[in-house]
Amino acid sequence: MDQYIARQPILNVHKRLYGYELLYRGAEPYTLQNVSGNRATASLLSSTFLTRGIDEISGMRPCFINFTQDLLERNLPAAFPKSQIVVEILENVEPTSKLISVCKKLRSEGYKIALDDFVYNRNLEPLIECAEIIKIDVRLTPLDTITRTLNRLQNHKVKLLAEKVETLKDFEMANKMGFTYFQGYFFSKPEKIEIRELSSVKVNLLRLLAEVTRKETTMEKLREIISVDIAISYKLMRFLNSAYFYRLQEVKTVKHAIAYLGEKELRRFLLLVVVSELASEHPGELTRLALVRAKFCELLGEASPHSSSSGELFIMGLFSLLDTMLGTPMERIMDRLPISHPVKEALANQTGTMATFLKIAVAFERNQQKKIVSLIRELGISGTGKTITEAYITAVKYANGLL
Repeated sequence: MDQYIARQPILNVHKRLYGYELLYRGAEPYTLQNVSGNRATASLLSSTFLTRGIDEISGMRPCFINFTQDLLERNLPAAFPKSQIVVEILENVEPTSKLISVCKKLRSEGYKIALDDFVYNRNLEPLIECAEIIKIDVRLTPLDTITRTLNRLQNHKVKLLAEKVETLKDFEMANKMGFTYFQGYFFSKPEKIEIRELSSVKVNLLRLLAEVTRKETTMEKLREIISVDIAISYKLMRFLNSAYFYRLQEVKTVKHAIAYLGEKELRRFLLLVVVSELASEHPGELTRLALVRAKFCELLGEASPHSSSSGELFIMGLFSLLDTMLGTPMERIMDRLPISHPVKEALANQTGTMATFLKIAVAFERNQQKKIVSLIRELGISGTGKTITEAYITAVKYANGLL
């Protein structure tokens, strides 16, 4: 039976990636109905560590995984590498003597323990002593309750993780209150800030982006772009020698690299470099997310009768976070780029068939299962649920290989 998982980034105070929370999505056809917590966690662990490999899912970052009362009392976390998981204890777990004993042993062996959806209760003191991270929902928890909770935790050596951080304002508030880690959608949604002029460096990058996206651009022009930029040449070599290509022999010259890639892939490589540079002042995870979206949309396009160009879907996904990267409205950015009208409509107005592909990618990120099913049916995407999950895993692997 096909299994589905998702991941949500967890960032530090510098908006840099710390780890992921892995989420169980269910089995065919995208449902969580009638699935116990035990089965959900067991399936998640099996898919992540035994079937796929944690390196493909998380790039070896620590993964927060929910454990139920039963699985904890059976000491299941000890069967997995302590360097790769954070044992997340759900809010409905009872602090029995057996459970506390297991948690103390896990902590002594070097496992990190996190308390999920934390609301202070005196009975939880033994678990707080075992925990390294405490997660608080900053959206649902009243501000005065958060303040009282933080005061009670002052004497404990724990780090605070703010959940449901959905806006820049949420992030700044939690940061001031002393939270160390942050989880939510705030970094992937356009931040509402006043319009400002772009720096000259960003303008030059946009010009380069425009040149690469022009249909009439020749291979010779692309070679010229690479030849005068040492950094791009270096990244090209690293790109072709990354794990994604599984090459038996290294590519040692730029000329060899260009010949190997061909015009289509060379254009794509330059797009990746430029977008990465545009995101240089933002979290690396932002670039990774754009790459995952790009590849995922492309693969979905190949499986749908409604797509005329999987290449345009790749560009759409790759450009979907440009407004956040540049701090500039998407409509203004689209006016500067010579890309097709459907791509512009999808990015600037979220309309048209192409926008539906991007909506699937975003729904995947947010674990919106019903929406995923509806959108997939709308596009008539062929293949089983396993096909869609394989596409997402391929996209994650693609992004990890480049970054």
